[in-house]
Amino acid sequence: MKSFPIFINLFHKPVLVIGGGDVALRKIEMLLKADAKITVIASSLCKELKHYQKLKKIQVKIKSFERNDLTHPVLVVAATDNKKVNLLVSKTAQALNIPVNVVDEPSLCTFTMGSIIDRSPLLIAISSEGNAPVLAKFVREKIEALIPHSFSKLASVMGSMRDSVKNRYETTQSRRIFWENFIDHPLVRQFLNQTKKLSAQQLIALVKKNEIQKKQGEVFLVGGGPGDPDLLTFRALHLMQRSDVCVYDKLISKDVLNLVRRDAELIYVGKERDRHTVPQEKINQLLVKLAKKGMRVLRLKGGDPFIFGRGGEEIEMLMEHKIPFQVVPGITAANGVSSYAGIPLTHRDYAQSCTFVTGHMKDEKLTLEWGSLAKPNQTIVVYMGLLALSQICNQLIKHGASKNLPIAVVEQGATSSQKVVTGSLLNIVQKVKGEKLKSPSLIIVGNVVKLRRKLNWFN
Repeated sequence: MKSFPIFINLFHKPVLVIGGGDVALRKIEMLLKADAKITVIASSLCKELKHYQKLKKIQVKIKSFERNDLTHPVLVVAATDNKKVNLLVSKTAQALNIPVNVVDEPSLCTFTMGSIIDRSPLLIAISSEGNAPVLAKFVREKIEALIPHSFSKLASVMGSMRDSVKNRYETTQSRRIFWENFIDHPLVRQFLNQTKKLSAQQLIALVKKNEIQKKQGEVFLVGGGPGDPDLLTFRALHLMQRSDVCVYDKLISKDVLNLVRRDAELIYVGKERDRHTVPQEKINQLLVKLAKKGMRVLRLKGGDPFIFGRGGEEIEMLMEHKIPFQVVPGITAANGVSSYAGIPLTHRDYAQSCTFVTGHMKDEKLTLEWGSLAKPNQTIVVYMGLLALSQICNQLIKHGASKNLPIAVVEQGATSSQKVVTGSLLNIVQKVKGEKLKSPSLIIVGNVVKLRRKLNWFN
C-alpha cells in the first residue's frame, strides 16, 4: 500500500483548481459535493464552469498560473493539458506542503481522488493509486449495485443514535455487537428494502425499548475452500467479518485468512504429521470456552468442514453445551483442486462414480477397501495421502488395477503455487520425488486424469 486512504473535510475550505476545461469540470463537480470553497485559475472556461461562476458556486480568475497564487488552499488540483504548467503547480504545492493532485500524472501527485460511491454520510472510495483509474471505476460499478441508496438514510439515523448507544454499552466490543444486531434487525431490513414505511423515530425506538439485546456466544463453522479466496461463499465472507475470534487450521491460505475481520483474535490450531498443535478434543473445548465468554467464534477450516474436516465432532460438543452454531459449507479440495488442475471427477467415457478417501496412516499402514477402489470406471480422490502414495499405488495394482492407470498429485491446488504431477501407478512415486512435492497435496486416480492435457486451463 503506497497510498494511505484518508477522508478530508473540505466544508467551506479553500481549494484551488488550475484549468477550465472538461477535465477540470469533473474534478470541480466532485469538490462541490463536499461544499468546498473553490477558486479556479484558467485562461478560459468551458460552458458548464461559466454556469457555475454565474451561480457563484466557484470563484474564477482568468489568468495564467503563477507561484504566488498558492496562498492558503488546503489542497490543489492541476487539470490542464499543459505539462509545464502541471509540473510547476506540483513543485510549488509540494514545496509548501500543500496536497496536490495532477490529473493523469500520478508521479506529480501527493494525493489521488478515488472513484466514489456516494451514500452520504456513507462514502466508499476506490483507488488504484493512479495506475488503473478505469479499473477503479469498474470496481465502483460492481459495488454500486450492492449498496442500496437507503443506506444513506440509515447511516444518518445511526449517527443520531451514537451517543445514546455509547452511554448504554461501555466496551467497544459490546457496542460493535449491538450495531451488528441492529443492522440485522427485521425492522431495519424493512427500512432498507422499503417494504414498510418506517420513520427514523421508529428505528431509534429500538434502542429505547431494549428490543436489541447482546446475543450469547455463537460458533460459525465455515469452510474456507481450497485456497483461492474468490471461491469463498458470500455467507462465509459475511461471518468472517462478524467474528470476534478466529480458530483456524493449517490448510487455510494467507489470502483467505486476510479476509477475517482485522481486529479479530487469531488462534492457530493446525494439525501436522506427528505434531498436533492442539489435539481435537482441546479444539472442541476451546470453541465451547470462547463461546461461553459471549464471543462470536469463527471456526475456519480448509475445504468443507464436513468432508474430512471433523466438523461433526466439533458441533456434537457444541450441542452438548447448548452453544448456538452455524455451518457454512465450502468448496472441498476434491472439487476445487480437480477443477483448477483441469481434471473432471466424472466423465461419461471414463468415470461414472467418484470416491473420496483419506490417506492418513496408522502405524505406518493405510487400511482401505482396496478391492472396491481398484474397480474400473471410477475416480478415487485421496486426501492427505502424499506420504502413503507408494502404498496406494502398490495396493491398487495388487487388487487388480492396471499399472498404467493414470494418476495425478496436486500440490497447493487452487492457489498461485499450484503444482501438478501426472503419471501412472507404476511411475508416479518417482516423478513426485523428482519434483519434491510437499503437503498439502491431493491425489486423483482414474482415467479422467488423461483429460488434463485438453482441459488444463489454470497456470
